[in-house]
Amino acid sequence: MRFDRVVIVDWSGRSSRSPKAACKDAIWLGVCEAGREVQTYHRSRAEAEALLRGLLQEGGHQLIGFDFPMGYPAGLAERLTGTASARALHAWIAAQIEDAADNANNRFAVAARINRHLGLDGPFWGCPKARPMAFLSSLKEVDYAALRLAEKRRVEIENPPAKPVWQLLGAGSVGSQALLGIPVVHRLACTFDAAVWPFEPRGALTLAEVYPSLLARAVTAAGDSIPDRAQVRLLARALWRLAQRDQLDPLFQTPEIAAEEGWILGAGHVAALEEALEW
Repeated sequence: MRFDRVVIVDWSGRSSRSPKAACKDAIWLGVCEAGREVQTYHRSRAEAEALLRGLLQEGGHQLIGFDFPMGYPAGLAERLTGTASARALHAWIAAQIEDAADNANNRFAVAARINRHLGLDGPFWGCPKARPMAFLSSLKEVDYAALRLAEKRRVEIENPPAKPVWQLLGAGSVGSQALLGIPVVHRLACTFDAAVWPFEPRGALTLAEVYPSLLARAVTAAGDSIPDRAQVRLLARALWRLAQRDQLDPLFQTPEIAAEEGWILGAGHVAALEEALEW
């Protein structure tokens, strides 16, 4: 399938609005389509979701990549929802998460609720030390074997330094971004009948997990003072160029476990992505 537009979203788990001046560690969107590349900065998740809705309303063939995990290690979905379905887990998380227009949210409370449901202080960890919570440790004190859950998804094992989805706070953590991003993916998918890959076959509108750090060398070489901006620009460009040459199919091939755990689009295909940037 040839996508006419590729959008890459660098997400954020902030609990307050980002600064007025564009900065790193905030939300950035990179759009690439014929004759147009643009990157936009957003101070809140609500603002970013509004822009994404506007883009999806335009229809056509669009690939939207989100820089956070869309799935969890095998077993969690069934234990929370009764079915081993990532989409069912998405709906469950969306019903639990409260995320205000100013980025105030209840992600730590939801993580603690899941830990309590599973009966131990895990699998999530990483609450602020100044705000201790029952059933959620500020430190990694989790026995994953006892929980009967893996610490990492297969895609993270095969693609270091991708971080486990359970860590909510600290350098490189992605757990908060996932808890606050999955509800957005769920709403967009339901509203626009978009496919959420790899849980569903890709369609005209496809939402997928990406990891812009796959292009770390190119991002460093770009010398942008805000690496997040360079990441969304370059990954959107690489995927769009591959799409125009009908060379995306190999990136959509995944192992069987991806149907429950999810997968990073482009994992294992760094060379192809880097080569596309040279065209």
